[in-house]
Amino acid sequence: MANRAAHLIFAVASMLLTAAGTGTAQRSATRASAPDPYPVATDTRLGGDDTQTRFVVDLSRKIDLRVFTLADPYRVVLDLPQVTFKLPAKTGETGRGLVKAYRFGLVMQGGSRIVLDVGKPVRIEKAFVLDATEGQPARLVLDLAAVDRETFMRTLALENARPMRAPDRSQYDRDANKGDPRPIVVIDPGHGGIDHGTRAAGGDITEKALVLEFALILRDQLEKTGKYRVVMTRTDDTFVPLGERMRMARTRQAALFISVHADALRKSEGEAQGATVYTVSDTASDSEAARLAENENRADVISGIDLSHEPGDVADILIDLAQRETKTFSLHFAKTLVTELRNVARLHKHPLKSAGFKVLRAPDVPSVLLELGYVSNKEDLKQLTSGAWRARTATSIAQAVDTFFNTRLAGAAAGAR
Repeated sequence: MANRAAHLIFAVASMLLTAAGTGTAQRSATRASAPDPYPVATDTRLGGDDTQTRFVVDLSRKIDLRVFTLADPYRVVLDLPQVTFKLPAKTGETGRGLVKAYRFGLVMQGGSRIVLDVGKPVRIEKAFVLDATEGQPARLVLDLAAVDRETFMRTLALENARPMRAPDRSQYDRDANKGDPRPIVVIDPGHGGIDHGTRAAGGDITEKALVLEFALILRDQLEKTGKYRVVMTRTDDTFVPLGERMRMARTRQAALFISVHADALRKSEGEAQGATVYTVSDTASDSEAARLAENENRADVISGIDLSHEPGDVADILIDLAQRETKTFSLHFAKTLVTELRNVARLHKHPLKSAGFKVLRAPDVPSVLLELGYVSNKEDLKQLTSGAWRARTATSIAQAVDTFFNTRLAGAAAGAR
């Protein structure tokens, strides 16, 4: 009887949850000044408990939907056509019932994703999208039920789910700019799309937006010299898997890879400020570097992509002499970059560090990861959002790139003699 009553309560709550939020959606529609070319998500809701949970998304029109689960950590992934998310700041940071939190964003051109972090194994009971009708928005409805791990893993094996991948850019990379002798510099704005990176206090300023804006300025600075071909791993708010970022650099036979990020510390972790330059290392230079590398390497998990079974195309050549040379060049550029940044930016008290960043593991491309500063520090955040500071800092990085290549060319010429 108690179990039947619980199910009845869930059913009633689910009906109310699905019907709720109409006012929010209508107000959002009223605020829209022009039609959006993509379906618009205007509201989300969670209801239920730790045995059954319903997740609802209000949409401007009906869309297709693909849902699958992933383990370790437990996640439910909703793949959608490209959607414009017009949701309040901090949406998804807290959950309810089986859902601990959720995130959403663009994972590739034409494709968006919602990832729900669930606290235990779940079964997808229902997943459907209702048409808009009688003044009500279209609605995506997902019902989850708790199950044991054995059942979850059996379902996972039967689904054999494969998440969407970023489009293959390799052919474009091979064909573009053939015959141009200028060195290729790859600029990698961290995060993007569903992966927001760190957030400033208040949640409205995200790392993914800050570093993209800075990277575009840096691109323009380098291209203005006429000395380099510049490749961006992303130029918009799109998620790019870590392995794909590295492959872009390797396929293009890049001469330098610069990954741009911004860090943050929770109040319980103390206070830090200033820019830091990282190179790759199997052993982190300190605990802070280890923490940062662990956080950055979780990008593919955050997006709902499980890359644990990808072929290790780099593993067989990690011990090659070429990688030793690459690490030497990476360290040389990192030191040059720190020297130039001292003139325009505040630096971390230990500005040169190393850790096991996946995105820096190309064995044949000198690579660094630049943390511009801490969004958790008021002074750093003020600089990161300053157009004048960005321009000065981008100029100093461009100067470091010039020095790096001039030194390499001089060394090559001396060796030839």
